[in-house]
Amino acid sequence: MELLIQSALLNGASTDIHIVGNRIRRIAPAIDAPGATRVDGRRKAVIPGLMNMHTHAAMTLFRGFGDDMPLMTWLNEKIWPNEARLTEDDVYHGARLACAEMIRSGTTTFFDMYHHLDATCAAVEEMGLRAVLSEACFDRFRPELAEKARRLIAGRFHPSVPRNPRIRLALGPHAIYTVSGELLQWAFAFAETHDLLIQIHLSETEGEVEQCRARFGTTPVRYLHRLGVLSPRWSLAHALHVDEGEIELLAEHGVKTVHNPASNMKLASGYRFRYREMRAAGVTVALGTDGCSSSNNLDMIEAMKLASLLGKAWRNDPEALPCEEMLYAATEAGASLSGFDAGRIEEGRLADLCLIDLDMPVFTPNFNFTSNLVFAANGSCVDTVICDGKILMQHRSIPGEGDILEQAARAACDLVRRGNG
Repeated sequence: MELLIQSALLNGASTDIHIVGNRIRRIAPAIDAPGATRVDGRRKAVIPGLMNMHTHAAMTLFRGFGDDMPLMTWLNEKIWPNEARLTEDDVYHGARLACAEMIRSGTTTFFDMYHHLDATCAAVEEMGLRAVLSEACFDRFRPELAEKARRLIAGRFHPSVPRNPRIRLALGPHAIYTVSGELLQWAFAFAETHDLLIQIHLSETEGEVEQCRARFGTTPVRYLHRLGVLSPRWSLAHALHVDEGEIELLAEHGVKTVHNPASNMKLASGYRFRYREMRAAGVTVALGTDGCSSSNNLDMIEAMKLASLLGKAWRNDPEALPCEEMLYAATEAGASLSGFDAGRIEEGRLADLCLIDLDMPVFTPNFNFTSNLVFAANGSCVDTVICDGKILMQHRSIPGEGDILEQAARAACDLVRRGNG
């Protein structure tokens, strides 16, 4: 399959982009590609597909369910009891809804941690996105649950299980307060053997840090270091409450972090994410939304704005976290974290692109496109989404979206009804 995007704005100039298969073949002012399907790029700007590096996709089913609560109360009273009732069908419909929402707002790749991984895989394959998927892993410091988790993980990576090249599997130990040190060490050894990424929630709240000090005698990052598991395989979701020494450990071991500004603010987990210090130390920092029950949407354009404004506000520094840096965090940094050859519009790269509609008030005037994108726009400005060389949305239309929304709403209502019954 061949696509030819014609006359789109790229780096301030009208540009054609020729896509062959799933790669960008050529970028030039005027390209002759007789067999290609034309995509009109006039009055549109092209950006790399956005990369949401921390999600719980099927938690779209819990959007608006359990708002305005502290993290641990929210988890114990609202989320974990209902997640225990989730079926494969529930997760499939919730993940399809998440994929549609991400496509609509320009995300082409996401990193997910949730339950019933096969159902999320099926949704991603169907919807055409790219993803790193992990099954949330818990043992709650109980040996019998640790053994169950090990069997589940080992079964996921049997060589006979076929994999879609758009999907990579990873490990998802939930947090240091739900996963024992022994299981964390086993998971790291398993990841080393199978060349896998690992993502964990870490240092999300001050309470977690205090609990870690009381239980293990040190801070969360130092605890992982003491376990001997820190490496470039790891990405830390949140990493809000870390000190200078911990940032140095992250940099030394190549550990990456994911900033989730909407979720952090809504759950009041904290707001002083040390983006500038991490970047100065050489730590890769990507952006994420977290799940829809704690961020309420999966809009990465909004996430860029929130991250920038929050960083400026708590530092009292209008020069902190500029718009260009936020776009980098939402694209190239995500590509570095996920390992996919995307995140930039360059010849030879994976063809994961978005066309942004410039015929909107928020892009008028258009003195600085990136500034308008980050500070003025939201996901509604996305007109066309291409992932892996295929058009997933054009003129804001996603095939079958109505059915996706209807089935997800029905699944969510049925799930809550089962909980109340």
